[in-house]
Amino acid sequence: MTYARLYDEPSEPEHDAKKYGGHVVTLIEEPKKVVLTKEQAEIVKCAHDREHPASYISENSYEEKLLMEAYVNGYTVAKEKKYNVKVPHTKDVWYYKSWNADLRTTSDKKLRGKFTEAEIEYYGLQDCEKEEVTDDAD
Repeated sequence: MTYARLYDEPSEPEHDAKKYGGHVVTLIEEPKKVVLTKEQAEIVKCAHDREHPASYISENSYEEKLLMEAYVNGYTVAKEKKYNVKVPHTKDVWYYKSWNADLRTTSDKKLRGKFTEAEIEYYGLQDCEKEEVTDDAD
């Protein structure tokens, strides 16, 4: 039969374990993983291959504390938001990228482009109306 007991003083469990022939198990909560961008995750990933990971992180990012926490406790990569971008001065016309990355327009909901913030900036669409694409519409 297994018994468990919680202790307030660190010396008590060792004493009881010796007295009753048991052992001490320390329970800790698993630390929460840090959420990083793709770029931040790449820095942490590369740091694992370095002789001096902390130096690598500090040389490649101003967010040393965050990235060191991710290095030690683990991390997840944030899903990048995507947007449908409306053509200005139209009722229901939206931009999309063709197979060769040209910018095209459509009124077909299925063809609407899913643009990242970087793509919106690249194509110069910052001033256009946009709506976030949710997972169920993805």
